[in-house]
Amino acid sequence: MASEMKRDMDLVRKQLLAIESAQDALSIKGYSKEALLYHLYLLDDAGFIRATFMRGSKGEVMAAHVFEITWTGHEFLQSIKDDTLWKKAKEDVLKPTASWTFSILTEWLKQEMKTKMGIL
Repeated sequence: MASEMKRDMDLVRKQLLAIESAQDALSIKGYSKEALLYHLYLLDDAGFIRATFMRGSKGEVMAAHVFEITWTGHEFLQSIKDDTLWKKAKEDVLKPTASWTFSILTEWLKQEMKTKMGIL
């Protein structure tokens, strides 16, 4: 796998939205095939999707087949669907200069969703 490649949360979001709407998560414009495959691999590794991968002779991912979004994947997808909330998350949590982890993003999204729903 391309260890020098960086995780792109916009691409993660786009791929989950594509999979949910039965579109090809490997046909998202503006991204290389390598980046698309890498992010599908990350989504599978994180437990958000179930997929199989075909590897080349050097271990690189050459193709992928996505079977489904998992329960965890649907939960995360629900929290990132709202464009306004996603834009706010990018400004407040995913700033290029900020140090963040996926768990921090997830907790922030949960709090924002609760606030939006009037639970907090």
